[in-house]
Amino acid sequence: MLVALTGFGRVWRHRFGKDPDDARRFARAVYYNTTGVVVRGNVRQRPQICGYARFDAVGGFNPNFPSRMINRVFECAEPSVWMGCNKLLFKRMVTVGERPDCFLVVVRPELTGTLAVGTTGWRSPDTWLLSFSQCVQQQEAMLLMPAHSWIRSQFGRFVLEPSERQPWMARLVLSCTE
Repeated sequence: MLVALTGFGRVWRHRFGKDPDDARRFARAVYYNTTGVVVRGNVRQRPQICGYARFDAVGGFNPNFPSRMINRVFECAEPSVWMGCNKLLFKRMVTVGERPDCFLVVVRPELTGTLAVGTTGWRSPDTWLLSFSQCVQQQEAMLLMPAHSWIRSQFGRFVLEPSERQPWMARLVLSCTE
């Protein structure tokens, strides 16, 4: 499965090799990204739906420059559930110009309005909710969405529209029709 990144969640974690004598300990690092919200000035996970995206340094992910990964396409394993958490493994970055099957999209209320997660019809059936954090009015959702899928919020229906000229880039657009 090919997945293009449109953004990241607020929470990052990492895991390095346990052997301090291993010269490639940091080159084989693993990075986990998930959703979070600001609570009393600090970013906290507050998961309502537990899940994460996993990136391996050996697969082309550079933690020093995560913004360079935006609008890039990765070969990914099929989404799965492990120990009660949704997971998506980003195996390796593919060459520029590949058309993705789906997009990893992060949604926050300041851009789309509040999502009614869990209610009937809040997302298209082909959209997969990877992770969701919420505290009071703050939300952050990480979704795996194919092109032209949609979500519904307090502002209306947002459709994921890929760029015609650069199909690895997409954005959520407020739809005029219901």
